[in-house]
Amino acid sequence: MTALLFQPYDLAGTPLRNRIAMAPMTRARNPGSVANDLTAAYYRQRASAGLIISEGTPVSAQGQGYIDVPGIWSAEQVAGWKQVTTAVHAERGVIFAQLWHVGRMSHASLQPDGGQPVSAGTRPVASNPKSRAFVYLEDGSRGQADPTPPRALRSDEMPGIVDDFARAADNAIAAGFDGIELHAANGYLFEQFLNPVTNDRTDGYGGTLQNRARLILETVDAMAARIGAHRVGVRLAPNNLQFDMPEYVGNEAAYLYLAQELGKRGLAYVHLNDNHARGVSVLSEAFLRTFKQSYGGTLILAGSLTRARALQLVDDGIIDLAAFGQPFIANPDLVARLERDVALAVPDRATYYGGGVEGYTDYPAAS
Repeated sequence: MTALLFQPYDLAGTPLRNRIAMAPMTRARNPGSVANDLTAAYYRQRASAGLIISEGTPVSAQGQGYIDVPGIWSAEQVAGWKQVTTAVHAERGVIFAQLWHVGRMSHASLQPDGGQPVSAGTRPVASNPKSRAFVYLEDGSRGQADPTPPRALRSDEMPGIVDDFARAADNAIAAGFDGIELHAANGYLFEQFLNPVTNDRTDGYGGTLQNRARLILETVDAMAARIGAHRVGVRLAPNNLQFDMPEYVGNEAAYLYLAQELGKRGLAYVHLNDNHARGVSVLSEAFLRTFKQSYGGTLILAGSLTRARALQLVDDGIIDLAAFGQPFIANPDLVARLERDVALAVPDRATYYGGGVEGYTDYPAAS
Protein backbone atom coordinates (compact mmCIF):
# COMPACT_ATOMS: atom_id res chain seq x y z
CA MET A 1 0.00 0.00 0.00
CA THR A 2 1.26 3.50 -0.87
CA ALA A 3 2.33 5.46 2.20
CA LEU A 4 0.01 8.33 3.12
CA LEU A 5 2.79 10.86 2.36
CA PHE A 6 2.57 9.95 -1.33
CA GLN A 7 -1.21 9.86 -1.59
CA PRO A 8 -3.39 12.71 -2.95
CA TYR A 9 -4.72 15.43 -0.64
CA ASP A 10 -7.58 17.91 -0.85
CA LEU A 11 -6.20 21.34 0.09
CA ALA A 12 -9.37 23.35 0.73
CA GLY A 13 -10.73 22.33 -2.66
CA THR A 14 -7.41 22.32 -4.52
CA PRO A 15 -6.35 18.74 -5.32
CA LEU A 16 -2.71 17.86 -4.58
CA ARG A 17 -0.99 14.83 -6.11
CA ASN A 18 0.87 14.04 -2.89
CA ARG A 19 1.46 15.44 0.58
CA ILE A 20 4.95 16.77 -0.02
CA ALA A 21 5.43 20.54 -0.21
CA MET A 22 8.40 22.45 -1.58
CA ALA A 23 9.20 25.01 1.12
CA PRO A 24 9.93 28.63 0.17
CA MET A 25 13.60 29.37 -0.45
CA THR A 26 15.25 32.64 -1.48
CA ARG A 27 17.53 32.04 -4.48
CA ALA A 28 18.20 35.68 -5.57
CA ARG A 29 18.41 35.14 -9.32
CA ASN A 30 16.07 37.86 -10.53
CA PRO A 31 17.81 41.15 -11.40
CA GLY A 32 15.32 43.99 -11.39
CA SER A 33 13.08 42.02 -8.99
CA VAL A 34 11.20 40.36 -11.87
CA ALA A 35 10.82 36.57 -12.17
CA ASN A 36 12.35 35.32 -15.42
CA ASP A 37 12.45 32.27 -17.68
CA LEU A 38 15.27 30.70 -15.65
CA THR A 39 13.08 30.90 -12.56
CA ALA A 40 10.24 29.33 -14.52
CA ALA A 41 12.51 26.42 -15.49
CA TYR A 42 13.60 25.96 -11.86
CA TYR A 43 10.06 25.67 -10.55
CA ARG A 44 8.91 23.54 -13.48
CA GLN A 45 11.60 20.97 -12.66
CA ARG A 46 10.17 20.64 -9.14
CA ALA A 47 6.47 20.63 -10.01
CA SER A 48 6.00 16.99 -8.94
CA ALA A 49 5.70 18.34 -5.38
CA GLY A 50 2.10 18.24 -4.23
CA LEU A 51 2.41 21.92 -3.38
CA ILE A 52 5.11 24.45 -4.27
CA ILE A 53 5.38 27.53 -2.07
CA SER A 54 7.34 30.20 -3.91
CA GLU A 55 10.37 32.00 -2.60
CA GLY A 56 9.57 35.05 -0.46
CA THR A 57 7.99 37.67 -2.71
CA PRO A 58 8.03 41.27 -1.44
CA VAL A 59 4.69 43.07 -1.65
CA SER A 60 6.33 46.50 -1.94
CA ALA A 61 9.69 48.18 -2.42
CA GLN A 62 9.62 48.92 1.32
CA GLY A 63 9.30 45.20 2.04
CA GLN A 64 12.59 44.23 0.38
CA GLY A 65 15.62 43.04 2.31
CA TYR A 66 17.53 41.17 -0.36
CA ILE A 67 18.64 42.09 -3.87
CA ASP A 68 17.45 40.18 -6.93
CA VAL A 69 14.36 38.63 -5.34
CA PRO A 70 11.18 38.80 -7.45
CA GLY A 71 8.46 41.13 -6.16
CA ILE A 72 4.78 41.25 -6.97
CA TRP A 73 3.69 44.90 -6.77
CA SER A 74 4.06 45.92 -10.43
CA ALA A 75 2.51 44.82 -13.73
CA GLU A 76 5.95 43.74 -14.97
CA GLN A 77 6.43 41.54 -11.92
CA VAL A 78 2.99 39.97 -12.36
CA ALA A 79 3.89 39.14 -15.97
CA GLY A 80 7.19 37.62 -14.82
CA TRP A 81 5.46 35.38 -12.31
CA LYS A 82 2.95 34.36 -14.99
CA GLN A 83 5.81 32.58 -16.78
CA VAL A 84 6.46 30.60 -13.60
CA THR A 85 2.88 29.58 -12.85
CA THR A 86 2.30 28.61 -16.48
CA ALA A 87 5.37 26.38 -16.38
CA VAL A 88 4.29 24.71 -13.12
CA HIS A 89 0.73 24.17 -14.31
CA ALA A 90 2.03 22.62 -17.53
CA GLU A 91 3.43 19.86 -15.30
CA ARG A 92 0.13 19.56 -13.36
CA GLY A 93 1.69 21.28 -10.34
CA VAL A 94 0.16 23.58 -7.73
CA ILE A 95 1.93 26.75 -6.61
CA PHE A 96 1.21 29.35 -3.91
CA ALA A 97 3.03 32.70 -3.71
CA GLN A 98 4.67 33.51 -0.39
CA LEU A 99 3.97 37.21 0.28
CA TRP A 100 6.71 38.95 2.23
CA HIS A 101 7.70 42.11 4.08
CA VAL A 102 11.04 41.87 5.88
CA GLY A 103 10.45 44.79 8.25
CA ARG A 104 13.67 45.67 10.09
CA MET A 105 15.70 43.04 8.17
CA SER A 106 16.53 45.53 5.42
CA HIS A 107 19.10 48.15 4.50
CA ALA A 108 18.67 51.79 3.57
CA SER A 109 20.13 51.12 0.10
CA LEU A 110 17.14 48.87 -0.64
CA GLN A 111 14.51 51.26 0.68
CA PRO A 112 12.61 53.89 -1.31
CA ASP A 113 14.65 57.12 -1.31
CA GLY A 114 17.23 55.47 0.94
CA GLY A 115 14.98 55.69 3.99
CA GLN A 116 14.95 53.63 7.16
CA PRO A 117 13.38 50.17 7.19
CA VAL A 118 10.18 49.93 9.21
CA SER A 119 9.26 47.68 12.11
CA ALA A 120 6.97 47.42 15.12
CA GLY A 121 9.49 49.41 17.13
CA THR A 122 12.99 50.84 16.89
CA ARG A 123 15.01 47.91 18.25
CA PRO A 124 17.83 47.28 15.74
CA VAL A 125 19.12 43.90 14.59
CA ALA A 126 22.32 43.08 16.47
CA SER A 127 25.37 42.83 14.24
CA ASN A 128 25.87 39.19 13.33
CA PRO A 129 27.12 37.47 10.14
CA LYS A 130 23.92 35.37 10.15
CA SER A 131 21.62 38.41 10.37
CA ARG A 132 22.51 40.55 7.38
CA ALA A 133 20.76 42.08 4.41
CA PHE A 134 21.99 41.21 0.91
CA VAL A 135 22.82 44.37 -1.02
CA TYR A 136 24.83 45.81 -3.88
CA LEU A 137 28.04 47.29 -2.50
CA GLU A 138 29.49 50.64 -3.58
CA ASP A 139 31.67 48.95 -6.21
CA GLY A 140 28.62 47.27 -7.72
CA SER A 141 29.41 43.81 -6.40
CA ARG A 142 27.02 41.70 -4.35
CA GLY A 143 27.57 41.58 -0.62
CA GLN A 144 26.10 41.71 2.85
CA ALA A 145 25.49 44.56 5.26
CA ASP A 146 24.10 44.92 8.75
CA PRO A 147 20.46 45.96 8.58
CA THR A 148 19.85 49.68 9.02
CA PRO A 149 18.24 50.50 12.39
CA PRO A 150 14.47 50.74 11.80
CA ARG A 151 11.84 53.30 12.59
CA ALA A 152 8.51 52.32 14.12
CA LEU A 153 5.54 52.33 11.77
CA ARG A 154 3.06 55.07 12.66
CA SER A 155 -0.46 54.03 13.55
CA ASP A 156 -1.79 55.74 10.43
CA GLU A 157 0.56 53.66 8.26
CA MET A 158 -0.86 50.32 9.36
CA PRO A 159 -3.77 50.25 6.89
CA GLY A 160 -1.25 50.78 4.10
CA ILE A 161 0.66 47.64 5.10
CA VAL A 162 -2.57 45.64 5.06
CA ASP A 163 -3.51 47.13 1.68
CA ASP A 164 -0.11 46.21 0.22
CA PHE A 165 -0.74 42.57 1.07
CA ALA A 166 -4.34 42.59 -0.14
CA ARG A 167 -3.22 44.10 -3.46
CA ALA A 168 -0.39 41.56 -3.69
CA ALA A 169 -2.90 38.74 -3.16
CA ASP A 170 -4.92 40.08 -6.10
CA ASN A 171 -1.74 40.30 -8.16
CA ALA A 172 -0.81 36.73 -7.27
CA ILE A 173 -4.11 35.40 -8.56
CA ALA A 174 -3.73 37.54 -11.69
CA ALA A 175 -0.29 35.97 -12.15
CA GLY A 176 -1.82 32.50 -12.08
CA PHE A 177 -0.92 31.39 -8.57
CA ASP A 178 -3.31 28.90 -6.97
CA GLY A 179 -3.15 30.79 -3.68
CA ILE A 180 -0.87 32.75 -1.37
CA GLU A 181 1.01 32.25 1.86
CA LEU A 182 1.44 35.12 4.32
CA HIS A 183 5.04 35.06 5.56
CA ALA A 184 4.57 35.75 9.26
CA ALA A 185 7.65 33.81 10.38
CA ASN A 186 11.46 33.87 10.59
CA GLY A 187 11.93 37.23 12.24
CA TYR A 188 10.29 39.38 9.55
CA LEU A 189 7.70 42.14 9.93
CA PHE A 190 4.75 40.20 11.34
CA GLU A 191 6.87 38.34 13.88
CA GLN A 192 8.42 41.68 14.88
CA PHE A 193 4.90 42.76 15.84
CA LEU A 194 4.03 39.52 17.63
CA ASN A 195 7.18 39.48 19.77
CA PRO A 196 6.75 41.73 22.87
CA VAL A 197 10.47 42.51 22.99
CA THR A 198 10.68 43.91 19.46
CA ASN A 199 7.20 45.42 19.82
CA ASP A 200 7.12 48.09 22.53
CA ARG A 201 4.21 50.01 21.02
CA THR A 202 1.52 51.66 23.12
CA ASP A 203 -1.15 51.91 20.41
CA GLY A 204 -3.65 49.26 19.28
CA TYR A 205 -0.88 47.14 17.76
CA GLY A 206 1.18 46.75 20.94
CA GLY A 207 0.94 45.65 24.54
CA THR A 208 -1.51 42.76 24.83
CA LEU A 209 -1.15 39.56 22.84
CA GLN A 210 -4.38 40.37 21.02
CA ASN A 211 -2.96 43.73 19.93
CA ARG A 212 0.39 42.27 18.89
CA ALA A 213 -1.37 39.62 16.78
CA ARG A 214 -3.74 42.18 15.27
CA LEU A 215 -1.67 42.97 12.17
CA ILE A 216 -1.43 39.29 11.21
CA LEU A 217 -5.17 38.73 11.57
CA GLU A 218 -6.17 41.98 9.84
CA THR A 219 -3.91 41.12 6.92
CA VAL A 220 -5.26 37.57 6.66
CA ASP A 221 -8.82 38.89 6.71
CA ALA A 222 -8.09 41.50 4.03
CA MET A 223 -6.51 38.93 1.72
CA ALA A 224 -9.29 36.41 2.32
CA ALA A 225 -11.85 39.09 1.43
CA ARG A 226 -10.06 39.63 -1.90
CA ILE A 227 -9.28 36.08 -3.05
CA GLY A 228 -11.15 33.73 -0.70
CA ALA A 229 -9.95 32.20 2.55
CA HIS A 230 -9.49 28.83 0.83
CA ARG A 231 -6.63 30.37 -1.14
CA VAL A 232 -4.82 31.82 1.89
CA GLY A 233 -2.12 30.08 3.94
CA VAL A 234 -0.02 31.46 6.80
CA ARG A 235 3.55 30.63 7.77
CA LEU A 236 4.55 30.88 11.43
CA ALA A 237 7.73 30.03 13.37
CA PRO A 238 7.10 29.40 17.09
CA ASN A 239 10.15 29.59 19.38
CA ASN A 240 12.06 31.30 16.59
CA LEU A 241 15.42 32.91 17.34
CA GLN A 242 16.38 33.66 13.74
CA PHE A 243 17.63 37.13 12.81
CA ASP A 244 18.11 38.29 16.38
CA MET A 245 14.56 37.53 17.48
CA PRO A 246 14.59 37.49 21.30
CA GLU A 247 13.08 34.79 23.45
CA TYR A 248 10.05 35.71 25.54
CA VAL A 249 7.78 34.11 28.10
CA GLY A 250 4.52 32.96 26.59
CA ASN A 251 5.83 32.29 23.08
CA GLU A 252 3.99 29.01 22.57
CA ALA A 253 0.84 30.45 24.15
CA ALA A 254 0.96 33.28 21.61
CA TYR A 255 1.03 30.80 18.73
CA LEU A 256 -1.75 28.71 20.21
CA TYR A 257 -3.85 31.88 20.35
CA LEU A 258 -3.10 32.40 16.66
CA ALA A 259 -3.99 28.76 15.99
CA GLN A 260 -7.44 29.29 17.50
CA GLU A 261 -8.01 32.56 15.65
CA LEU A 262 -6.79 31.28 12.29
CA GLY A 263 -8.88 28.15 12.77
CA LYS A 264 -12.03 30.29 12.67
CA ARG A 265 -11.23 31.57 9.19
CA GLY A 266 -11.42 28.53 6.90
CA LEU A 267 -7.92 28.98 5.51
CA ALA A 268 -6.05 26.70 3.12
CA TYR A 269 -3.44 25.86 5.75
CA VAL A 270 -1.03 26.96 8.43
CA HIS A 271 2.65 26.24 7.75
CA LEU A 272 4.96 25.92 10.77
CA ASN A 273 8.70 26.33 10.34
CA ASP A 274 10.96 24.58 12.84
CA ASN A 275 14.08 26.74 12.78
CA HIS A 276 16.19 24.27 14.76
CA ALA A 277 17.76 26.99 16.90
CA ARG A 278 21.34 26.15 17.80
CA GLY A 279 20.99 22.96 15.79
CA VAL A 280 18.15 21.56 17.90
CA SER A 281 14.48 21.21 16.99
CA VAL A 282 12.35 23.87 18.71
CA LEU A 283 8.94 22.31 17.95
CA SER A 284 8.11 19.19 19.93
CA GLU A 285 5.58 16.63 18.79
CA ALA A 286 3.51 17.52 21.84
CA PHE A 287 3.36 21.15 20.71
CA LEU A 288 2.53 20.13 17.14
CA ARG A 289 -0.36 17.98 18.40
CA THR A 290 -1.68 20.80 20.56
CA PHE A 291 -1.34 23.33 17.75
CA LYS A 292 -3.16 21.10 15.28
CA GLN A 293 -5.94 20.46 17.77
CA SER A 294 -6.29 24.20 18.42
CA TYR A 295 -6.19 25.09 14.73
CA GLY A 296 -8.24 22.23 13.31
CA GLY A 297 -7.24 22.71 9.67
CA THR A 298 -4.47 21.58 7.35
CA LEU A 299 -1.06 21.77 9.02
CA ILE A 300 2.26 21.82 7.14
CA LEU A 301 5.62 21.40 8.86
CA ALA A 302 9.04 22.38 7.49
CA GLY A 303 12.45 22.15 9.11
CA SER A 304 15.14 19.47 8.69
CA LEU A 305 12.61 16.74 7.99
CA THR A 306 13.90 13.32 7.05
CA ARG A 307 11.98 10.81 4.97
CA ALA A 308 11.35 8.69 8.05
CA ARG A 309 10.09 11.56 10.19
CA ALA A 310 7.85 12.90 7.43
CA LEU A 311 6.29 9.47 6.94
CA GLN A 312 5.74 9.10 10.68
CA LEU A 313 4.27 12.55 11.31
CA VAL A 314 1.84 12.24 8.41
CA ASP A 315 0.87 8.66 9.27
CA ASP A 316 0.22 9.67 12.88
CA GLY A 317 -1.94 12.63 11.83
CA ILE A 318 0.30 15.12 13.59
CA ILE A 319 0.76 17.04 10.32
CA ASP A 320 -0.99 16.84 6.94
CA LEU A 321 1.81 17.89 4.58
CA ALA A 322 5.59 17.64 4.97
CA ALA A 323 7.61 20.52 3.51
CA PHE A 324 11.18 20.10 2.34
CA GLY A 325 13.47 23.02 1.52
CA GLN A 326 17.15 22.40 0.80
CA PRO A 327 16.61 18.79 -0.39
CA PHE A 328 14.61 20.22 -3.32
CA ILE A 329 17.59 22.32 -4.42
CA ALA A 330 19.76 19.37 -5.49
CA ASN A 331 16.89 16.93 -6.07
CA PRO A 332 14.35 18.31 -8.56
CA ASP A 333 12.79 14.83 -8.53
CA LEU A 334 12.64 14.74 -4.73
CA VAL A 335 9.16 13.20 -4.58
CA ALA A 336 10.23 10.22 -6.70
CA ARG A 337 13.45 9.79 -4.72
CA LEU A 338 11.57 9.82 -1.42
CA GLU A 339 8.96 7.38 -2.67
CA ARG A 340 11.64 4.97 -3.96
CA ASP A 341 13.90 5.67 -0.96
CA VAL A 342 16.76 6.70 -3.24
CA ALA A 343 19.78 8.51 -1.79
CA LEU A 344 19.54 12.28 -2.04
CA ALA A 345 22.07 14.51 -3.77
CA VAL A 346 23.70 17.18 -1.60
CA PRO A 347 23.29 20.83 -2.71
CA ASP A 348 26.24 23.17 -3.16
CA ARG A 349 25.80 25.95 -0.58
CA ALA A 350 28.10 28.26 -2.56
CA THR A 351 25.42 28.48 -5.27
CA TYR A 352 22.38 29.04 -3.04
CA TYR A 353 22.11 32.78 -3.66
CA GLY A 354 22.66 34.57 -6.94
CA GLY A 355 24.28 33.39 -10.14
CA GLY A 356 22.71 31.56 -13.03
CA VAL A 357 22.11 27.96 -14.09
CA GLU A 358 24.85 26.48 -11.90
CA GLY A 359 23.40 25.14 -8.68
CA TYR A 360 19.91 26.13 -9.82
CA THR A 361 18.62 24.19 -12.82
CA ASP A 362 21.59 21.90 -13.55
CA TYR A 363 20.96 19.24 -10.88
CA PRO A 364 20.00 15.98 -12.65
CA ALA A 365 17.21 13.62 -11.75
CA ALA A 366 18.18 10.23 -10.31
CA SER A 367 19.01 7.64 -12.96
